[in-house]
Amino acid sequence: MGKQSYLAMRTQQDTSDLISSDFKELTFAAKKLANHAIKLGSLGFGTSFLEWVASFAAIYLLILDRTNWKTNILTGLLIPYIFFSLPSILFNLFRGEVGKWIAIVAVILRLFFPRRFPDWLELPAALILLIVVAPGLLASTIRSNWIGVVICLIIACYLLQEHIRASGGFRNSFTKAHGLSNSVGIIILLVYPAWALLVELL
Repeated sequence: MGKQSYLAMRTQQDTSDLISSDFKELTFAAKKLANHAIKLGSLGFGTSFLEWVASFAAIYLLILDRTNWKTNILTGLLIPYIFFSLPSILFNLFRGEVGKWIAIVAVILRLFFPRRFPDWLELPAALILLIVVAPGLLASTIRSNWIGVVICLIIACYLLQEHIRASGGFRNSFTKAHGLSNSVGIIILLVYPAWALLVELL
């Protein structure tokens, strides 16, 4: 009788030990999962935040001092950069009915009222047209893939070296008229794809 009660107590103690060790393992796994989720979440947040900043920097560079900017670098390269880096919310908005209406108004103005169509609207209108008519392979697959990020990185590197060369050196690129704003804008264009590729590799 005493042996049976001892065995029952031993079995209950073993069971409670197993359950407590399982709870410890579960707690450790939950902490590890939370740490990894926080790290990945902060990386993802950083990427999406930089995507917004880079898109607005590209739009700012497109609008900023167009006469001076056009002579320094190929402004047209900002259009594919914006196409590949524009946040999905804005991209889907312009790809839908809103973008179609903007595109049709731009085309009508350009065709029938060319004198009333300002020169500074040509590239933004081209961007809207590109977003609206781009095939699904470009708009869905490549744009949301690492290939689109690599294209943005190549464009940003090319724009930076062209800007530095046109300014007469790295130091001059920060001191000439609009040099600081142009240089900072292009560096922002470079930071987003570099960060996105780093996150992709991690």
